[in-house]
Amino acid sequence: MWRHKAIRVLPDIARHWARERPDKIALTDGVSSRTYRQFDERSNQIAHALAGAGIGAGERVGYVGRNSIEFWETWLGANKAGVVFVPLNWRFAIPEFVALVDDAGLSLVFAESETAPTMHEVAAAAAAPLRIVEFGAGAGGAGSLEEWISGQSTAEPGTVVPIEATSLLSYTSGTTGRPKGAQITHEAFNNWFMMAALEPTEQYCDDDVVLMVMPNFHLAGSWLTLSGIYHGNTIAVLGQFEPVAFVRAVQTLRPTVMCLVPTVIGLLVHNPDLADADFSSVRRILYAGSAIAPDVIALALERFGCELEQFYGTTETYIITILRPEAHDHPDDPELLTSCGSPFPFVEVKVVDAAGAETAAGTVGEVLVRSPIMIRGYWNNPEATAAAFDGEWYRTGDLGRKDGSGNLYLVDRAKDMIVTGGENVYSVEVEKALSAHPAVAAVAVLGTPSDRWGEQVTAFVVTAPGASAGADELVAHCRPLIAGYKVPKQIIFVEQLPTTPSGKIRKNVLRESVAGELETAGS
Repeated sequence: MWRHKAIRVLPDIARHWARERPDKIALTDGVSSRTYRQFDERSNQIAHALAGAGIGAGERVGYVGRNSIEFWETWLGANKAGVVFVPLNWRFAIPEFVALVDDAGLSLVFAESETAPTMHEVAAAAAAPLRIVEFGAGAGGAGSLEEWISGQSTAEPGTVVPIEATSLLSYTSGTTGRPKGAQITHEAFNNWFMMAALEPTEQYCDDDVVLMVMPNFHLAGSWLTLSGIYHGNTIAVLGQFEPVAFVRAVQTLRPTVMCLVPTVIGLLVHNPDLADADFSSVRRILYAGSAIAPDVIALALERFGCELEQFYGTTETYIITILRPEAHDHPDDPELLTSCGSPFPFVEVKVVDAAGAETAAGTVGEVLVRSPIMIRGYWNNPEATAAAFDGEWYRTGDLGRKDGSGNLYLVDRAKDMIVTGGENVYSVEVEKALSAHPAVAAVAVLGTPSDRWGEQVTAFVVTAPGASAGADELVAHCRPLIAGYKVPKQIIFVEQLPTTPSGKIRKNVLRESVAGELETAGS
């Protein structure tokens, strides 16, 4: 069933390639590198260190930092001890970190040196003791990863990891404000490898170099890069996206496969300073988050000279549909570029009406998914799990329609999610932060069009009687409470918000009037 029968749980990947390709470079950041033998041995040391710290199978450890070689070592090292790995967004504010640390019950966090001071503050505020193990350029001595694993055995730890055990706990923002930990099992990952083997566009060559540029806490940053490791490729790691650093990485590390978000692609093709950049090594770019305008697609095909492939997915389901490379150069059907493509192998997609009945082609409804790679539910949140699943079907909360050929077109998000610069922001998170200011009587947050970000976070605010606050004051109020990318880019003060008779804000009406509101605000 599987391409590599020796690989059944994620730790087997390092073990397998340490035997088959011990001296091949597994991970490199352009400064440091690890062979597959070193990758396997260091992840063994981490597993032994976790056991020595009393952290056993089924417990959870966190990771806070940019993309790094250590991300992979600590993930597989944790899994070799039967421990669940929990990557967190390094841009979170302290209250956000504390909430997730407490929810996951973390007793240890691997923290990049630049984030370590913040995590020590988090540890002081957390409900239970939290150990910080620091790594990176600024880490050294007591409390560092290198000191922690020094003297640990490089031999296999011997822990038996069931295929149905959770490998990764990936947090997604909740529509109610409470984050939800999606439990992704080893079986789900292995099913993905099997499914991808049946998709012609997802094949990897022995000499592929996969660039990890998307954040590690996003599915595009971890799952797709994991596919490269599964195939014994070299993973080129870029700490975070920055245009000049990205181009430098492409020139020096010569990646063949990468994943970007539409915002980044648009930035790259419109930046005149990057016009002479050499992308000749790249054969495929995957992108996700939203469709790309046809003119940007044309520029990207010209600039990069490689295949483009779009995918639509969620943390709960991973890839749902793909828009294959041939659809990106299809002048006979330009509308196809506005779709998400057709279902991935073994993935079922249906569009249903309010009564749960499947809709006819062209009719809008909610998108439901059934797949072998869905999560096993949300950690410690049975209510959210019950609400998200209808039997074997996951309710995406996205509204869409299918055409006669089975291609999926998304038309709206039922969950009030904003996608800004590739980051997901739920409006309730921002509304909660703004509502904590005494001058705010009511607030509604929407995503509004942005040439730079795709969407930007825009807040419509009603001030309390007799109170006053400027936009700058409200922005400053939000910064310690939520991550920077969630802070409103624009605040528009209004006298009232449209509501239903029961008092619920009618965001559909507000969306329809956004253009007029923005014009008024700018005049």
